[in-house]
Amino acid sequence: MSQDETTAEAISLLQELGLQEYEARCFMALNKLPSGTAKEIHEISDVPRTRVYDAIRVLESQGLVEVQHSSPQVYRAVSVTEATQTLRRKYTDRIETLETHLENTDVQDGSGDDDRVQEVWSLIGHEAIEARTLDLIDEADSEIALIVVDEEILTEPLFDGLQEAGNRNISILLGGQTEAVTETLGRQLPNLRIFETGLDWLTSGRGDDVAISRILLVDRETLLVGSYYPDADGAEAKEQAIFASGLENGFVVLLRRLVTSGLAATQDPGK
Repeated sequence: MSQDETTAEAISLLQELGLQEYEARCFMALNKLPSGTAKEIHEISDVPRTRVYDAIRVLESQGLVEVQHSSPQVYRAVSVTEATQTLRRKYTDRIETLETHLENTDVQDGSGDDDRVQEVWSLIGHEAIEARTLDLIDEADSEIALIVVDEEILTEPLFDGLQEAGNRNISILLGGQTEAVTETLGRQLPNLRIFETGLDWLTSGRGDDVAISRILLVDRETLLVGSYYPDADGAEAKEQAIFASGLENGFVVLLRRLVTSGLAATQDPGK
């Protein structure tokens, strides 16, 4: 990655962390200088000189820039360590405030649990699906059955979540649809039961457009099924998932029977 690309990405990330574009550009300019005047910042950052002063005042108020009150005034960025700590603290504070507001928001009464029996929800994107997977594993009361088809979903957070569930004495069955996946699971989680699934239908259609990536069944009543397009690029390549819960949910009932039949066949070779 070139220096210009690195700078552009850093500016974009600073904006995601709450800075305006001119503020981010001025901060990056000062990271390239031991110190600088408004004129020097303007020349490096391409921020209009009259706007440099406003941006610097904001950066100073946020603890990211120091000012030397000379004539002309000279500015310098705080150290990288101090800047990242400040931004991390600010980001964490915002998340905690948001969490408090969300928890204190009054939820209107729905139309009752019976109307949710057939509900199936969708998720898009690996990060969102992994987060839901980890939440379900963390919330498990008695049993987790996870079938891994796509090797890409095997991450350290997943291994850690499963290991912690095992430490809580949750019954865990881990299935790998390929020998490579099974070996990875066995190597990372040697204390848990690992098997190669008997569900051949999971991969029999890999030549088609859609492939299964994961199946998670928690306490035999909460189900998450992930899928993806192996040959797609960009946004279309993102993992997608459907999520449902409830002992009487038709989708859960059907997939539970298919999954548990595969587990039973694996655990009892005589069948």
